[in-house]
Amino acid sequence: MNRSKKFVLVCFGLMLVLSVTAFGEIKLPKLVSDGMILQRDANVRIWGWTDPNETVTIKFIRANYSATADAAGNWQIVMSNLPAGGPYDMQISSGTTITLHNILVGDVWVCSGQSNMELPISRVIWKYEDELKAYNNSNIRQFNVPQKYDFKASHQDMESGEWAPATQANLMKFSAIAFFFARELYDKYRVPIGLINASLGGSPAQAWMSEDALKAFPDYYQEALKFRDEDLIRQIETADNVRIADWYRRLTQKDLGYTDLRNPWNSLKLDTRDWAKMPVPGYWKGTVLEGVNGVVWFRRTVNVPASMTGKESLLILGRIVDADSAFVNGQFAGTVSYQYPPRRYKIPAGLLKAGENVITVRVVSNIGDAGFVPDKDYQIVCGDQKIDLQGEWQYRLGATMEPLEGQTFIRWKPLGLYNAMIAPLLNYRIKGVIWYQGESNTGQPVEYYPLFSALITDWRRQWKQGDFPFLFVQLPNFMEAKAQPSTGNWAVFRESQLKTLSVPNTAMVVAIDAGEWNDIHPLNKKIVGQRLALAARQLAYGENIEYSGPILHSMKIDGGRIILSFDHISSGLVAKGGELKQFAIAGADQQFVWAIAKIEGDKIVVWNDKIKQPVAVRYAWAENPAGANLYNKEGLPASPFRTDEY
Repeated sequence: MNRSKKFVLVCFGLMLVLSVTAFGEIKLPKLVSDGMILQRDANVRIWGWTDPNETVTIKFIRANYSATADAAGNWQIVMSNLPAGGPYDMQISSGTTITLHNILVGDVWVCSGQSNMELPISRVIWKYEDELKAYNNSNIRQFNVPQKYDFKASHQDMESGEWAPATQANLMKFSAIAFFFARELYDKYRVPIGLINASLGGSPAQAWMSEDALKAFPDYYQEALKFRDEDLIRQIETADNVRIADWYRRLTQKDLGYTDLRNPWNSLKLDTRDWAKMPVPGYWKGTVLEGVNGVVWFRRTVNVPASMTGKESLLILGRIVDADSAFVNGQFAGTVSYQYPPRRYKIPAGLLKAGENVITVRVVSNIGDAGFVPDKDYQIVCGDQKIDLQGEWQYRLGATMEPLEGQTFIRWKPLGLYNAMIAPLLNYRIKGVIWYQGESNTGQPVEYYPLFSALITDWRRQWKQGDFPFLFVQLPNFMEAKAQPSTGNWAVFRESQLKTLSVPNTAMVVAIDAGEWNDIHPLNKKIVGQRLALAARQLAYGENIEYSGPILHSMKIDGGRIILSFDHISSGLVAKGGELKQFAIAGADQQFVWAIAKIEGDKIVVWNDKIKQPVAVRYAWAENPAGANLYNKEGLPASPFRTDEY
């Protein structure tokens, strides 16, 4: 090649380098993308990264905006008072141009917490199948924040994520509570609703707090600093993985149900005449299996009518503690590896036959408190036909093991979720937050009031948009009901949540009637979403409506009676379904007994003739206050309370 040609090529290369330097590509955060919903009637920030000192322009809804990137290439542009509507396109230019499509302007809500917020519609769809089977609404959209943690630094962006509309293609992935909340608001105001779903099952409040906020809680702060050691994390994760894998490997090797490969215990040919029997559902406590860790196989023979053959059916096995694998006529039907999800396994057409059919369930017990959860459905369903599977099952012990030591859930440690899942959202303008969390903090119920209050204050400070509405769900009824007045961590925890209403611009949804004694993930997500929307209508949208059930205001002792006054009585107090229940009263000895409670005008009078000098009252004060029935006439339940140590 001659010198002149080399010179031309070198010059051309330099021109390419200079052009790239002068016109660097724009990078946008994942939230700022196709299909996003921007907050109406507010200062909305669009931001990103480009080359240092570059000019960035935006064209959006017939307006032009511009800004200059700083020395590090960061830029942001603020657009004010965008009207609700769309869809629109947005052009962002800095030498190169990016066009974002299908943008709406409406209201944006962050939806955060643990599993009851995370729980998708797919987990409860059979409860709402008729109303959702054809639901399509592109004006409701969800952005699922990737579930990540980081203890070292707050993230500027996420590794993935996209805005998805509430259409049949995406609906099953929507947070059920967030969807029902959004649907209520959309039906009321007819403006687009954006949901940023930043939630993670099992996460405690401290995992969602910034480093600055955690400094007020030294134990949590020190724990966060401890997990900045990546070697420590690797050691823990490696040890956990090895230990758990070894436990399951040895379990499989020992399992008599698998050792004879020619005649496994899910086989139709198996002779089970020497198998023991027990009723299903039920826990193993109180049976010969109490405390057993390992594998137990269960079998039941059922008669299937010819009308159920040749069609797809559904095997419903309630919930099983801890893990299970199900077989129908010897063929694998499905498996769930942990205790919380419902067991709903499809039986393909042609597998069921007229006459006798065998259902086999291999149950793995990790910590010796296993069984089939009572008060759940156990049946085979084919259209309108059902076969009840409750009753006597055969069982046989396949293997015994030592208890499986639990996993160290590093993702739940303080600070990590804030850095990776909340910090990247802070530039995005929001209407407010809905929050369903607390189950993982019930071990320290008194602590939750200062902890949760600090979280709310922290988020508001970090978002830098004032005291935006923060709506949260009080934990529902859960665990077995007690015949006598009782207490428990969940009762004290609800009190801590109630106290959090002292934080400005907050609202609490009472769900004491929306739980299930045997399920920490109750199915009725719709009523919780509706009540959150009701609170939002008052707190965020300024409607003059009642949004809360009765909340204790004060008490007065009048001889042998205690007179209670309430806020949020609205049209009046009512005992739903008959006489008031779940009121207890005590004298100076603090020994609570059931009381008579009567509504007298806008007050409630409580007494027990055996307590001559009462000093305190409690209402719905238990883990599961079954039958608690104080409401206002707007149909909203009263919050549990006590007067003795509030």
